Amino acid sequence: MTQIQSLQTDKRDLARTRIVTQTLGALQAGQALLKISRLALTTNNITYAAFGDTPHLRYWDFFPTADAGWGHMPAWGFAEVVSSTVEGLSIGERFYGYWPIASHLLVQPVRVTERGFYDGSEHRLELTSAYNQYQRNSTDAAYRPENEDYQMLLRPLFITSFMLADYLQDNRFFDARRIVVSSASSKTAFGTVFCLQGHDEVELVGLTSAGNREYVQGLGCYQQTLSYDELESLDAAVPTLYVDFSGNAGLRQRIHAHFGASLMHDCYAGSAHSQDHISEQQLKLSGPKPQTYFAPNQIRKRNADWGPAEVTRRFNVAQLSFIERVREPGSPWITLQNHQGLDAAPTLVDTLVNGRINPNDGHVLILD
Repeated sequence: MTQIQSLQTDKRDLARTRIVTQTLGALQAGQALLKISRLALTTNNITYAAFGDTPHLRYWDFFPTADAGWGHMPAWGFAEVVSSTVEGLSIGERFYGYWPIASHLLVQPVRVTERGFYDGSEHRLELTSAYNQYQRNSTDAAYRPENEDYQMLLRPLFITSFMLADYLQDNRFFDARRIVVSSASSKTAFGTVFCLQGHDEVELVGLTSAGNREYVQGLGCYQQTLSYDELESLDAAVPTLYVDFSGNAGLRQRIHAHFGASLMHDCYAGSAHSQDHISEQQLKLSGPKPQTYFAPNQIRKRNADWGPAEVTRRFNVAQLSFIERVREPGSPWITLQNHQGLDAAPTLVDTLVNGRINPNDGHVLILD
């Protein structure tokens, strides 16, 4: 018998959580139990929860609960096999993947290979397969033991950044000569800009709060950093592409009003500080309609264009380079903040939901 503790989130109030304990009996054939070791918690996890019921995303459905009003907020991290009835999984073997904020996860491994396995549990079969894959540390070409905390903090964000940068390049920046990025202090935002370094045909402009302006300027990856109230100081005649990481409806309206016919594309890439969806009213703004960017679509395209092995190789090279820059001694872009035990999770989630975080902090929940 195993006691499993998990953090559940009120779907109507994301800052409200509870810790629930359940008892798991003996494993059945085809099952494995993994003990979750450490998880990264960022505003990305809040985005998962905020969009958890969106039909094509269905983030709440990966780890269902017995109470429809409460859900398991997903997070990325590492876990070890503690019990298994599945051939090819060894006790103590460590995997990277997508987990609930919990002490353990029961899975039904299928397609077990040298690379890892997929969770073939019935409730996950119709969900996005990228979130069902668990990678063996021992065969992950980009895994470095000393980078574990950075990997789980950045890889799920950086795959969005890497493929978003590729998507914009693939579309020739929609003929823009300037890219304006909101929530420029967010890790996904500056990860995207990191991948766009060297593209001198476009100017990279970061929009951020007045309080985060110094941090964003210090990153050195934006050619220009402006606070939100300085938006209208930009020359409206320059063809501009808007990449939105804020989800702020008022800011979107200002972008469309200021740039007018010079706004070439409005790319909704995530919601760092808002749990709002794109409303029907926003879709009626003059100029290009906001288009939601979804990384798996570009991954599928590049898998067809380049082959999955080449996509993985290019991503691994970029990811290692990004982690090296982020943790650079003397001028790190991120400082790790460790939180011990599941009991620390409610306060951390509340802090993230309400945006009370320092942009250069990376929060790690240690469950060992």
